[in-house]
Amino acid sequence: MSRSAEEPAYLARPRRRDAQRNRERFIAAAQAAFAANGVDASLEQIARDVGLAIGTLYRHFPTRIDLLLAVFEPKVQKFVETAEHALAMDDAWEGFCVFLEALFGMQAGDRGFNDLVSMRFPASERTEAMHDRLYHLLEKILHRAQEHGVVRPDITVADIITLVWANGRIIEATSHTAPQAWRRHLHLMIDAFRAENRHDLPEPPLTGGQLYAAMVHLSGE
Repeated sequence: MSRSAEEPAYLARPRRRDAQRNRERFIAAAQAAFAANGVDASLEQIARDVGLAIGTLYRHFPTRIDLLLAVFEPKVQKFVETAEHALAMDDAWEGFCVFLEALFGMQAGDRGFNDLVSMRFPASERTEAMHDRLYHLLEKILHRAQEHGVVRPDITVADIITLVWANGRIIEATSHTAPQAWRRHLHLMIDAFRAENRHDLPEPPLTGGQLYAAMVHLSGE
């Protein structure tokens, strides 16, 4: 085998380091782009921001979903840890509120994260598994608060997700003029979730199928 067919290890190692450095640069640029513009941010612009060709980006991340997961999996994991902490709190109501504050706080600071938790991407097993994990954590926290009698029993996970959608528009409208306005709306809704003094609601909650279809619709798939 010729020297050109098999490079010495001391020549190959710097190339691997360069590839890792390029991958990290793509992730950093994508974090900024997705936070500002959502999950549909231009991949071509991300490549230009890094100063590399779009083909190089695709060699590292063959699909948009691959890049989204590289950007957001660490943030999702941090959120999962917060959710598990909320679930372990002695006070079920406090745990419920801590969870919602964490969810909406992350949503407020990152349009891409907002899109990711608001949508479903059925073609991706990894994003489906991520959503299922978050859904089950939310379900546990909600049911625990209901079993303790502090959250009204007719609230469902779908009601929380529709609040995420509504909050996304509030954040979009107020981010430049009143960036903390979402917290007022969130706490108005938290009060509405309290079990005491509740009134019957005029419409039933979305079914699981309706919720899933709505989230897929938002993703455009």
